[in-house]
Amino acid sequence: MRHRKSGWKLGRKGEHRQAMLRNMATSLFQHERIQTTAGRAKALRPYAERIISLAKRESLHARRLVSGHIADRAVVKKLFDTLSARYLDRHGGYTRILKLGPRFGDGAEMALVELVGSELKIDSKPKPKKGWRRGAKPKAEDAPGAPEPDAAEASGGTKKAGAKKAAAKAEKKRRGSTHKASGKEK
Repeated sequence: MRHRKSGWKLGRKGEHRQAMLRNMATSLFQHERIQTTAGRAKALRPYAERIISLAKRESLHARRLVSGHIADRAVVKKLFDTLSARYLDRHGGYTRILKLGPRFGDGAEMALVELVGSELKIDSKPKPKKGWRRGAKPKAEDAPGAPEPDAAEASGGTKKAGAKKAAAKAEKKRRGSTHKASGKEK
C-alpha cells in the first residue's frame, strides 16, 4: 500500500532527484517554458509552485530560502522582481502542463511546462520549413533576406557556362575516383 507516500521517485536516488528538480526549476524560471517528460513535469509542478509562493513573501528570509533551491542569482532576482509581481493576486496554479505526445526515440510521453502568463506570441509570418533530415539547413534562395534572382538568371541565359563547368567538374571527380591506380588524369 502507498499510504502517506507522496511524490514521484523518477527512477533516481534522492540526491539525484533533488538536483534534477532544482535544475529544472531554474530553467523554468529562467526561460518560463521547458520541454521534458510528463513524469518529470508532474514532479516539477509542486516544487516550482512552492518556490513561487515563497518568492511572493518578499522578505529576506524568503529570499534566503529560495536561494537554497535556486543557485543562479539572476534567476532569484527575476523571481522576486517580475514573477512574484505577476502572481501577486493569484493563489496557486502558477504552472501549466501541456502534453506533446510521444518522443521519437523511445516513445516517452513528452510535456511542455510553462508559467501561466508567459504564453507563446505567434508571428503572422510563418518560418521557412526545414528539410526532412535532422539539421538540414534551408537553401540559400529560401532563406529570408536572400537576393532575388534577376530575369536573365531565371531564364538560364547567363548560367549556361556555369552549368557546363559544374557538370565537367562532377565528371572529372567521378573519373578520378574510378582511376585510382594512375594517380593523374590524362
